[in-house]
This record gives sequence, C-alpha cells and structure tokens, in this order.
Amino acid sequence: MKQIILDTNSLMAIDEFKLDLFSEIEKSYNFQYKLCTLSSVIEELEKIIIEQRGKYKLAAKLALKLLKSKNVFVIKTEGYADDSLAEYSKNGYLVLTQDVALKKRLTKPYLTIRQKKKVVLIN
Repeated sequence: MKQIILDTNSLMAIDEFKLDLFSEIEKSYNFQYKLCTLSSVIEELEKIIIEQRGKYKLAAKLALKLLKSKNVFVIKTEGYADDSLAEYSKNGYLVLTQDVALKKRLTKPYLTIRQKKKVVLIN
C-alpha cells in the first residue's frame, strides 16, 4: 500500500482552486493508498490561521476541517515540514505538493496539481 503525504500548499489548493482533492486522488489512482500528512504541516496550517487574514485564513481552516473529517493519518514530525517531506520521499512515500523548491528536493515519483484541477504523478 502506497502512502500519500499531503503538503500544506496542496491542502490550501482545495479552497484556492475549488478542487475536490480527495475525489481527484481517488479517481486518478487505482492502487491502494493511505492519505497522510505531517504534524508539522498541521502546525503550518494553524500558524496561517493565526497570522493571516482573508482567503488564506479561510483556506487553512477548511484544510484542517477536511483533514479531520477524511480521517487523514498524521505522522509525528519535528522541525521544518519540507525537510521531513524530502526525507519521506526518499523512503518511498508519494508527496503531493505544488512547491517548486520542494519538488526539486523530492525523489521521483511524486504528485502535483496541474491545471488547477488534476492530480498527476511525476515519474
């Protein structure tokens, strides 16, 4: 079973692009997977809620609510989220992100969002 780790910006895209991320992943991939995120990603979302206003704050709130309602597994991590995501990528996890700098650090394959509506696998 593959494990897909959701990054902060992929979760924020749910509101920004009006994207049903969870349905898109389910529709696009016929292998068994488990959706995960990192505790450091949740911390980033909580920080956005405290420090930001308007659409960013609302997007972060929606992301946290969806993580709970979809029962996304939380992996306990310490430190910077991108460092942890790069490390998990080396260990065979599929990371879903739109972060250009992070994509350069990830081991292929990884997932990204294209055309604001599709989740694609990058080999």
